[in-house]
Amino acid sequence: MAVLADRVKEKARELGFDLAGVASVGPSPEADYYPEWVEQGYAGKMRYMETGVSRRLDPGEILPGARSVVVCAVNYHSDRPLTRHDPERGWISRYAWGDDYHELLGEKLGRLAAWISREGNGTTRAWVDTGPVLERVWAKYAGVGWFGKNTCIINQNAGSWLFLGSILTDIALTADSPPPDRCGSCTRCLEACPTDAFVGPYVLDSRKCISYLNIELRGPIPEDLREGMGHHLFGCDICQDVCPWNRRAPFGGDGKLAARPGLFWPGLDELLDLDDEGWRERIRGTALRRARVRGLIRNLMVVVGNSGVRRLARRLGRFLEHPDPDVRSHARWAKARLGE
Repeated sequence: MAVLADRVKEKARELGFDLAGVASVGPSPEADYYPEWVEQGYAGKMRYMETGVSRRLDPGEILPGARSVVVCAVNYHSDRPLTRHDPERGWISRYAWGDDYHELLGEKLGRLAAWISREGNGTTRAWVDTGPVLERVWAKYAGVGWFGKNTCIINQNAGSWLFLGSILTDIALTADSPPPDRCGSCTRCLEACPTDAFVGPYVLDSRKCISYLNIELRGPIPEDLREGMGHHLFGCDICQDVCPWNRRAPFGGDGKLAARPGLFWPGLDELLDLDDEGWRERIRGTALRRARVRGLIRNLMVVVGNSGVRRLARRLGRFLEHPDPDVRSHARWAKARLGE
């Protein structure tokens, strides 16, 4: 159904997606890689990645009769100048500056899935990185981009600042072709990682990834990795910042993804002043909710400890008596690191 596939991609653009492509369902090209990655323990404590491995490898277990995967992408690159790092500020990853992308993409994806069902007289299921679907794998085979050495999907024109959503359907759509790998001999992303999270090209050990440590990990952050986290309060971006393919990446056009007040380089003093309700208000409706308030406060202790701003040690008193043991232990670490 070449004509329908073209119409699907056209409809995706009408709905606000920047990129869209189609992959055919078949034996997973990554059938060996993913189970091995999980067995090596690289998923850390993300147990949801260990369950249902066979379903992730075979979409037919999710939607019987599945024949195609439609992958859509939205560009979230911002025109905000990064400016030179200020030790009295913390960094929040670009993708969490605005409204929660799960809801924004989910609404668009739901409309596209319904349209495909009507036009193709078939069944569809859609996810925005919340279902048992290897979205980046299908994004590659749908022609959206290649699998970069930093494990991000990279598009030759749009770079890697992309949110991905996928639609599984039992309608046979004409598939696109995967683009060539254009990383070449470049290893800037691997060399730039301050916690050495890359085992090698295309292989990430999540247990050392800053984004895993300050978002997914519950409990204490390993002490030997805290210094490498630097000023990162939530997420990271380093391996994308240094990627040459992002030098001329276009800026995203969805205003709902623009930075909210207090989320672009927030000051450490203002964050230390927040109580739990203040945190909840600041992160309401954003992707920062994933880390939870106490997780963000734990992260703040690490950022303060790494800041080198000794006067901030005097601001840690109430965190040394915080009801959460992880906040208390990280506050003690921060105070010691600042020399008090």
